[in-house]
Amino acid sequence: MTSSTRNDTMTIEVYADIVCPWCYIGKRRLERALRNFRGTDGVRIVYRPFQLDPGAPATGTPARRHLGQKLGSQVGTVLERTSRMAAREGIEMHFDHALIGNTLDAHRVLRLAEAEGKQAGVLEQLFAAYFTHGRDITDHAVLADAAAAAGLDRRHVLDMLAGSTGVREVTAEIAAAHARGVSSVPTIVVNGRHAIQGVQEIPALLDALERARDEAGAGDAETGDTTPNPAGVAGTCTI
Repeated sequence: MTSSTRNDTMTIEVYADIVCPWCYIGKRRLERALRNFRGTDGVRIVYRPFQLDPGAPATGTPARRHLGQKLGSQVGTVLERTSRMAAREGIEMHFDHALIGNTLDAHRVLRLAEAEGKQAGVLEQLFAAYFTHGRDITDHAVLADAAAAAGLDRRHVLDMLAGSTGVREVTAEIAAAHARGVSSVPTIVVNGRHAIQGVQEIPALLDALERARDEAGAGDAETGDTTPNPAGVAGTCTI
């Protein structure tokens, strides 16, 4: 890449689901990494929808019990380890109070927030509502509260949720994610080509971003240049 192209704006797409703890941790780490990232005129971040469990309950149900059905006897160990890692990023996770449920409506709110330029703030509020405050993210009032806390008009959000606005678009984006080969989150795609899977340490994340910047245009497939999740480190949620 020539020096003239290094100043182009970088687009970072982050595939995430609201009930994925690694997505919350990954968001914080990406933000930290970008504070030390140089070499572009700007970075545009777009959070893309992904559903780990499209068949999740329509109303919130205790997350620990739900996860216990998937993780079995390891659920306590896994959640404790995840909470400790989150705490190092300044995040409080209280799985004993979390209420898991279908995230389609939450993704509809995030789509609206993207159009208004407030997506990152709304996502932060949604993560906090679910992981920290034990709010039911299937509840439209809860979603509207989170959106309003990040600067969206609460009534507008409620009106949108009362109808079907965004359902088809979000569903299509999720289908496109699967077609693109995304099967776990967080997955970061830089400039439509370079994929970074799972939660990375800051130096590794910076290195991957710098390589994606410097090697723009290389690779055979959209997500062909992949930085895998380090072996033995739980850093993704899978379908």
